[in-house]
Amino acid sequence: MDLQNLAYALIQVAHNFGAAAVIGGAVAGWLTQRRDVAPAPTLVWLILAGWALQAASGAGFGLVSLAYYGKFPDLHGVAVAALAIKLSCATGGLILGTLLLKRSGTWSAARRRQAWSGLVGLAATALSAAAFLRWFA
Repeated sequence: MDLQNLAYALIQVAHNFGAAAVIGGAVAGWLTQRRDVAPAPTLVWLILAGWALQAASGAGFGLVSLAYYGKFPDLHGVAVAALAIKLSCATGGLILGTLLLKRSGTWSAARRRQAWSGLVGLAATALSAAAFLRWFA
């Protein structure tokens, strides 16, 4: 068995579950939001865990390359832009999710709707960028 491919595959499994959590959680929150109710903390924690898993597993891909080849993957052009977009989305998702968790109880319904829409947009953008990163890397 090729341990390098096994490592990449296991990291990809984690990455996929993270992606499912960020998009699924955000869409569920967006669809079920209530005008006068703060979001369910469990759902927001799922989204935050998904973003953290996305960041950690993304770093894991680079670390496997570093371990087996002595360098990070050689990315250029579109792949670098896609990676930068993914990193920005993960950062934004973690910040927005944390704000939603900590402060949404004092927010207006409109502001909560904007936060949920932002989480959906960040997740969709990150997933779209992932396709470009995969094919242009």
